Amino acid sequence: MALPAKLQNDLKQFQRLQQELATIQQQHLQLDLKLREVTHTLEELGTVPEDAVLYRPIGGLLLRAKNRKEVQDLLTEEKETLEVRVKAVERQENHLKERYTAMQQDLSAQLQAAGVATSPSADGEP
Repeated sequence: MALPAKLQNDLKQFQRLQQELATIQQQHLQLDLKLREVTHTLEELGTVPEDAVLYRPIGGLLLRAKNRKEVQDLLTEEKETLEVRVKAVERQENHLKERYTAMQQDLSAQLQAAGVATSPSADGEP
């Protein structure tokens, strides 16, 4: 049984949306891990003596930091940037999930109307 052209197009769009959602979920995971790493580093830095020798990354190099505050300031700024990026990715992920659910329901209805059996995924997500 051949599917109508519109339904075939909608299925392709749905597959692209699945890929986009998987990509954004991967980005969210990576940003979350980096944020946890920076947060943990900041916590550990608090236990380091003020006069300890510390290094900060500059590209592929490690340069000796002037003091602990310099490293703390850099890490705090990085943490704040990561928090903003995580929030943006979460909003994008939620938007994609909403589109995914709506499109999944629409396609399911279209497939049933076309006489094609559907089997929904267990959790409704890719």
